[in-house]
Amino acid sequence: MRIRAVVFDVYGTLLQVGPPPPDAWQQWIELFERAFQSPPRLQRLEFSVACNRVIVRRHASGKEQGIAFPEVQWPTVVAEVLPELAALDAPAREEFLYRLIQTGHTTRLAADAAPTLRLLLERNCRLGIASNAQAYTWRELREALTGAGLDLAAFDPRLCFWSFEHGFSKPDPHVFRILSARLEAGGIAPAETLMVGDLLDNDITPARAHGWRVWHLRNEPAEAVGGNWTRLRTWLDSALRPPLS
Repeated sequence: MRIRAVVFDVYGTLLQVGPPPPDAWQQWIELFERAFQSPPRLQRLEFSVACNRVIVRRHASGKEQGIAFPEVQWPTVVAEVLPELAALDAPAREEFLYRLIQTGHTTRLAADAAPTLRLLLERNCRLGIASNAQAYTWRELREALTGAGLDLAAFDPRLCFWSFEHGFSKPDPHVFRILSARLEAGGIAPAETLMVGDLLDNDITPARAHGWRVWHLRNEPAEAVGGNWTRLRTWLDSALRPPLS
């Protein structure tokens, strides 16, 4: 059975995550001075520790409510740590939150991902996303794709699961149940769907449990179906072809 839809993880798959930029501290200071006309009250490490405390508390609350893998809303976490955020209007707040996260890491489109995405689009394959993400992930991915001459619009929004929109995250089986229902509503069977991800527990195992085909993205394949982007593209070139009549 040929592949008709491919669902991608984001971090560690479509996007490679790197360390903070070399001038992260200077960016941090300038960000606060632009937004609030004053230096930051907290150092970056102090801010990170404070946010982690809020996240741990909110995760615990979610689990008490029966959510196995709860997700938080990053803007509300930051707002609890930085009450001054409320003084910004919506566009300024969104920009501040995005620039804030950019002081903590760098992202880039994975090497050789672009040719694989182009192959899928040329073969009229439907693309989706299953990501443990926040709102800033959209922008990080959009900017990385734009730099490669691609567009986030290439991904069907009906086949995209962003954890922050739902309050729970992978590997919750409901992530793949929701996407399976949407795929089947569009006439695509689980066996015609491929999950591409870098983590066995978050991506590969739950997708396989729902009858999807899987590709474990890694530099050195240790299983029958897996490997780097180049090997994936070669495999897809065959898997996307319709059966001979």
